[in-house]
Amino acid sequence: MYRNSVIRSAALSFAISLSLGAPSAFAADQATASASTVAVQRKAVAQGVYELAFSPKQSAVFVASSGGFGDAARPSQVLRLNPETLAVETTIPLERKAFGVVLDDANNRLYVGNTVDTSVTVVDTATNKSVGIVQLMEKKVGKDGKAAYTHDLRELVVDGANNRLYVTGHSGEGSVLFVVDTQSLKVINTIPGLGNAKAPGLALDAKAKRVYTSNLLAELVTVGTDSGKVEQRFKVSAEQPMNISLDPAGKRLFVTDQGSEMIRKYQASSSGFESKHPGQRVLVLDRTTGKELASIPTDAGPLGILLDAPRKRLYVTNRDGGTVTAYNSDTYKQVATYAVPTHPNSLALDAKKNVLYVTVKNGDSEPKGSEESVARIAL
Repeated sequence: MYRNSVIRSAALSFAISLSLGAPSAFAADQATASASTVAVQRKAVAQGVYELAFSPKQSAVFVASSGGFGDAARPSQVLRLNPETLAVETTIPLERKAFGVVLDDANNRLYVGNTVDTSVTVVDTATNKSVGIVQLMEKKVGKDGKAAYTHDLRELVVDGANNRLYVTGHSGEGSVLFVVDTQSLKVINTIPGLGNAKAPGLALDAKAKRVYTSNLLAELVTVGTDSGKVEQRFKVSAEQPMNISLDPAGKRLFVTDQGSEMIRKYQASSSGFESKHPGQRVLVLDRTTGKELASIPTDAGPLGILLDAPRKRLYVTNRDGGTVTAYNSDTYKQVATYAVPTHPNSLALDAKKNVLYVTVKNGDSEPKGSEESVARIAL
């Protein structure tokens, strides 16, 4: 039933590589901007930088650092950065490697996904301390006689008002949605049915009581937070649907469709699914029907996605293109491109000041063990 340790290691490496105020006056037909006309700051901060979050309450940027892998790996930590200078103000030590993050600013909580341990570390952002670990599942003994986790993690979303955290657990034998009570820090449900493949995308509509997930079988799967089960499943034309951003005022979902050769090989080997579409786009879907509303071309390797609904701006990180692209979210016209080489990864927004923060992964040309970066884009 369970993969041997070699396959497990390869799958885990793949999972990690997938790694997860009032509007100002902003003309809808603004001309395309380039990095030369926009203030872009950048600072190397730590090894193994992954996702980040901006806290208006704490006036800080929180960044997950796994510390890297191998002999040169450093301790895992969450970095608290000054939002103006990107200087490291505080380091928060973690027992387990950090990858995905989600912020519950109202309750001073940062939830950090520990992909390799199938757990979540809870950080108090007011005291800058780790206050607990939620173990989402226990190891199981496989046919090789070794104990291992059958699922790994990527994205997290939080419903602070209702004390719920949702985390996708990936497995080629059946991805699941973990539901955590954020008061007791206990897993209260494990919902099956997300598909027999990686389920990289995750978005929450707390008001509608729905969680939206994507999987690498070209599906959009909707889970009811009230029913605790899969409510809808749609085949979509995005064959590599990755991150998801939700339009809070309508029915739209924005999904990055990556078009990666590595993912094509994973799809073929794990599920027999043949990915033919070149991807490199954002697919706009009606989340109630799965219908395609638009296809927006991007630079190479789109991954992270963030919607600034009040300003009608959609931002996308293009890992292989080394850029962040911006679009008018109503017309789908590209309005700006920001150069942030080598591999821009995750996004966070200071909505009041209209500043975008981006984690940037190193490429093969950087020295092994060198620190990775955070960029600040004054939009």
